[in-house]
Amino acid sequence: MMKHLLKLLDLSGEEIIEILNLADQLKYEQKHNIAHRHLEGKSLGMIFQKASTRTRVSFEVGMYQLGGNPLFLSSADMQIGRGEPVQDTARVLSRYLDGIMIRTFEQKEVEDLAKYGSISVINGLTDFCHPCQVLADLMTIREFKGTLEGHKLCFIGDGNNMMNSLIVGGLKTGMKVSVACPEGYDPPKEILDFANGYDCFELHRKPIDAAVDADVMITDVWASMGQEGEAEKRRKAFAGYQINDELMAAAHSDCMVQHCLPAHREEEITEKVFEAHANEIFEEAENRLHAQKAVMVKTMGN
Repeated sequence: MMKHLLKLLDLSGEEIIEILNLADQLKYEQKHNIAHRHLEGKSLGMIFQKASTRTRVSFEVGMYQLGGNPLFLSSADMQIGRGEPVQDTARVLSRYLDGIMIRTFEQKEVEDLAKYGSISVINGLTDFCHPCQVLADLMTIREFKGTLEGHKLCFIGDGNNMMNSLIVGGLKTGMKVSVACPEGYDPPKEILDFANGYDCFELHRKPIDAAVDADVMITDVWASMGQEGEAEKRRKAFAGYQINDELMAAAHSDCMVQHCLPAHREEEITEKVFEAHANEIFEEAENRLHAQKAVMVKTMGN
């Protein structure tokens, strides 16, 4: 039984696969109208300090389908947004709720909620990592490829929360991982130290080098939330870091494409490639619901 999902670094490869297996089962049950109200009578507080489409809707709908009560908590309406220490918020919410999902900036805020609270905490996104999204990515790759082990995952773009979690999740589940980013935009030392313990990890400067023999190509926007002021600088730095026909030609002929959305077409991915792989990308978006339901059951279930 997991207590929290703070980052994929905390989980073993076996624990990640267990989540994916449960997500597959919950998806099957939903498609066949089999009720799975594992969280009957439980409440999840959802704290949003960053805007959201997929995270909010998938957690809210998922909690409802599991029989629980989702409660949207905007930081603009909470004392945590007005300077209340996170440890006080954690201890108060622990007396009302069964779990907290938080989408915020600093990883320390998520860790502190878990440290000072007595209920489950799920990381809905931080600047450091995006574990729920990457669980959905891995679930989707396994659906289309049959297995994760031995397949090559390639990420093109910023050394951000997506790249960080894909490196960890991919390597821990037996994938080969290759990434490409401009100098100065590498993943943090903690992630590189982890990745360098694997022979099947590569960091490249040229996207074409990273894309060779890829089974799945993944990218993200060049400027994430909170980086809007760097948009023009990043547009110049990431010029050429785009999933396009040239990169797809270097990958395997049956290479799939993933994007966590929203996508900026003709920046990090061309319209042509996006639309050719739209089915895979929107299946990935749907799988946020199933993967997160599995996380909620694993952390909050009896």
